[in-house]
Amino acid sequence: MKSHDTLAAVDLGSNSFRLEVARVVGGQIYPLDALKETVRLAAGLTADKSLDDVTQVRALACLRRFGERLRGMPPHAVRCIGTSTLRIARNAVEFIAKAERALGHPIEVVAGREEARLIYLGVAHSLPASSGRRLVIDIGGGSTELIIGHGLKPHERESLHMGCINFSRRFFSGGTVSKTALKAAEMAARIEVERVAREFSQANWQEAVGSSGTARALREILEQNGWSAHGITADGLARLRMQLAKAGHVDALQLAGLARDRRPVIAGGFAIMAGIFGELGIEQMDVAETAMREGILYDLLGRFHKQDMREATVDEFMRRYHIDTQQATRVKRVVLQLWAAAGSPDEHDARVLDWAARLHEIGLSVSHSGYHRHSGYILEHADMPGFSRTEQARLALLARAQRGALTKLPAFAAGTVPEQERLLVWLLRQAVILCRSRAAPRLGELKVDANGKRFGLVLPQGWLDRRPLTRHALDEETAHWQAVGIKYLVA
Repeated sequence: MKSHDTLAAVDLGSNSFRLEVARVVGGQIYPLDALKETVRLAAGLTADKSLDDVTQVRALACLRRFGERLRGMPPHAVRCIGTSTLRIARNAVEFIAKAERALGHPIEVVAGREEARLIYLGVAHSLPASSGRRLVIDIGGGSTELIIGHGLKPHERESLHMGCINFSRRFFSGGTVSKTALKAAEMAARIEVERVAREFSQANWQEAVGSSGTARALREILEQNGWSAHGITADGLARLRMQLAKAGHVDALQLAGLARDRRPVIAGGFAIMAGIFGELGIEQMDVAETAMREGILYDLLGRFHKQDMREATVDEFMRRYHIDTQQATRVKRVVLQLWAAAGSPDEHDARVLDWAARLHEIGLSVSHSGYHRHSGYILEHADMPGFSRTEQARLALLARAQRGALTKLPAFAAGTVPEQERLLVWLLRQAVILCRSRAAPRLGELKVDANGKRFGLVLPQGWLDRRPLTRHALDEETAHWQAVGIKYLVA
């Protein structure tokens, strides 16, 4: 992958959208420009978990402004990440299509634990070296991430469905605050944390660090009002609790350090932080100036420097699931030979085929019967650091569709598989067939014709005559494609 001197990260958070542009010097990232808009995406979720029209309009207007700043930047130098709200919104697919047009770049929605990894990566790069383990807590608009790590490596990662927006709406509707509501909100937060309390207990870390807007807002309030000498403290939170209950409404709060855009969600954010402090026994927490957007930038930089977390994940999965590495290598070589013959220009597609070939037999660890279905399930639902949900969905489709009747797959039966995805499925299926004997097929020169509703494969003369089993499998393959309206000719 080509390296770039300037990188950009877009963080589509549930409370704020953020854009950061940075230059790369000597393997380090130096900020050039930053934009932030309080979009409150999570506040636009209706009762049926759909994003309402007003919020979509607000979000798209913000992304068009971000898009102007990103205009002219190479696609591989920009990475845009969607988080909690886009994970749960019922109409996320439709919104993301509009958002990508507004922004001018693709948007990846990541799982909660992948979000946690990126947060830790961003925070860890801004902190001084430490011999101990750190607990990093990031309270966002729709979710809260907890991570324990050492150095630049996270060890424990968890994402909890509680954020400053959804807690403020749930417990402090209209901005009203009471002792009863505060107690209920803190208890709800403690219950959420309780299920992961063993992994994140004080015995497992030496230093607590907060990141993102809620942590920074709480630090500013506590320090500027003289309730904490440094960072967030349990005593300082207790004093803030009294002030919240006394005010009775967030608009009545007269607190130094409380920014206007943070006021509507401060009660929810406070309750979550207080609940975490209480459940995990935290007394004091430092606050980092960096968060997920810096993690996105460093992760992107790692991809250029051959330190792609996705490669490490694929290697780990091959080891964990005892994949036959020789067969995986055979299928990989053949599928990439077919891809090159097809003349496809998208290098990322080649990487997806590479990963799919190396992981296509992962389901054999569950059962030989229907292993392709098990492979698809694992790749769709497993925690795969570095991969977005979209990338996992693509790998899962390729794994499920690597063999058997295509009509059994709903997307193929309905004719809704995009043309490029059909090509990737076809390429992997042919590679699996050609490597069925679990020996190198020695294909020599071959030709591929891929044009919309037609596939064609021309093998070296006489090659199939010596391989009747492969010929029979390819004959069956043409019937499978014909059943979904695709013509396939083999010669």
